[in-house]
Amino acid sequence: MGLSGRWAKQAYGPNGSMGQTTHGTNRSIGRPDERAIGGMGARRVSLRQNVGTHLWYFAMGFNLDSAERSISAVLRYHGETRLRIAHGRVLRPFSYGKEFLMGMHVNSALPDPAQIKEELPLAPELKALKAKRDAEIRDVFTGKSDKFLAIIGPCSADNEYTSRLGELAREVSDKLLIIPRIYTNKPRTTGEGYKGMLHQPNPEAAPDLSAGIQAIRHMHIRSMAESGLTAADEMLYPENRSYLDDILSYEAVGARSVENQQHRLTASGMDIPVGMKNPTSGDLSVMLNSIVAAQHGHNFIYRTHDVTTDGNPLAHAILRGGVDKYGTTHPNYHYEDCIRLWKMYGEKGLANPAVVVDANHSNSGKQHKEQIRIVGEVLHNRNYNEDLRTLIKGVMVESYLVEGRQDITEHMEYGKSITDPCLGWYDTVSLIYHIAEKC
Repeated sequence: MGLSGRWAKQAYGPNGSMGQTTHGTNRSIGRPDERAIGGMGARRVSLRQNVGTHLWYFAMGFNLDSAERSISAVLRYHGETRLRIAHGRVLRPFSYGKEFLMGMHVNSALPDPAQIKEELPLAPELKALKAKRDAEIRDVFTGKSDKFLAIIGPCSADNEYTSRLGELAREVSDKLLIIPRIYTNKPRTTGEGYKGMLHQPNPEAAPDLSAGIQAIRHMHIRSMAESGLTAADEMLYPENRSYLDDILSYEAVGARSVENQQHRLTASGMDIPVGMKNPTSGDLSVMLNSIVAAQHGHNFIYRTHDVTTDGNPLAHAILRGGVDKYGTTHPNYHYEDCIRLWKMYGEKGLANPAVVVDANHSNSGKQHKEQIRIVGEVLHNRNYNEDLRTLIKGVMVESYLVEGRQDITEHMEYGKSITDPCLGWYDTVSLIYHIAEKC
């Protein structure tokens, strides 16, 4: 999964921006900034004394202009821990020589989805393309079509890649439906590192979510126009899918998100197939519960609205392997795993039993070359057992122009992943032809 530094410029302009404006940066520990104090743009602070030796402040209370006088009236010292003001900044406990500020700080308001869609509309011919593709993909999951799905690409694909993929897709269209992976959000296990184009339209620059929203929509539209394919993305932030809900033909809920109620309920209101990955533990029952939730209707809060959903009968499983409590990787694409899932589906009585096998991640141990072997085994099992032929609808493969991965530097190789290692283009072409032959 990855994005080249050059692609940030190709996505929407030669300078890496598209009507991009500069927003204030939260500098809660650097120079004073009114957004750094109060969390919601208000220059306000308050105090609360904890039991014992700590004095805490919360961003709701005294006016900053009189904060020093207010604090001086109530400030107490407790050993090494104290609250103080310095250079117009309120500092939460000063302990063992460390200063730090806690809270949520507003950088800027993000545009409404309707505004973004008006600024970057989908042309009538692309709306027609999406309707056609949606119907074709839906037929695979309902069993009306016996075509096989190949969901393939890096986390954020450039248009050179998807254009090539479009040409390849037309060659195998009698057997395969190719869905480009254009993943604009990157989940992080610890929250650190590159989080995808949504966060950083230029991976070498600071995060800019407002510019990122424009960039990802522009990239998806351009990809559709140049490749003739509609794409898949990951629903990392449920409320952000509103920026792309008129473009995407497939979405996935990741292993770290699948147990989250908001993801499950949002999936229940989608009108396209949504794949629910097994959690990182590999627990299949958790994944099946998420599918149950997604296939039923719900009432909940979504983007400040009270909404009701109809349920999504196209919600299905994605097997991506798991890691046990000892850190050992366990694949779950083998014959016995798929047979077990088929039986569990039957016990749940779910609509349109289906699974997509993720050939990378914990199934391959992120050994990208293993994806070729894993896809081969999945196709063999599918041809061996008619139930599995019915159940297994496709595979998910991580591929890019250049094999492997690289770190974000000033001199990155174009078309090489900056996150998980990927198959290169020549291996990808060979694999697609093999799938078309064997599926």
